[in-house]
Amino acid sequence: MAVQRIDVRVRSTAAPAAVYALVRSGPSWPVWSPISSFELESEGEQGQESLGAIRVFRTKQPIGSVVSRERVVELVPDRRLGYTLLSGLPIRDYRATIDLAPTAAGTEIHWYSSFRPRFPGTGWLYRLVLGAFIRRCALGLAEHANQR
Repeated sequence: MAVQRIDVRVRSTAAPAAVYALVRSGPSWPVWSPISSFELESEGEQGQESLGAIRVFRTKQPIGSVVSRERVVELVPDRRLGYTLLSGLPIRDYRATIDLAPTAAGTEIHWYSSFRPRFPGTGWLYRLVLGAFIRRCALGLAEHANQR
């Protein structure tokens, strides 16, 4: 099945370090995103939310709650956070990266991901739904960072 791609770019007036601090902190996600709750299932190699950490996010939906388990796979201070989906959605090989680039006015947030649908013919639907979700996350991140 074809690889599906999502690519979202938004801008924040906050510095990259301030935006990165929010992205890196799982407990902050329910504050600025549509996510309802966060749990650290297991710490990473260097404790807390370092490389290898497994983070669990719950998102309330009209038809119930979605629970996604994600592993932190890349960290570049003030520049990048990468994660993979371990479970929670009927997709495979999900990998997302949040890149932060300094601009004259703050930070460009580039949140992009790729995945393969588990069931034929559903890729477009998951790309549409996840794309809208990621856009809401990125906009919320930018707005919250602006206010800090």
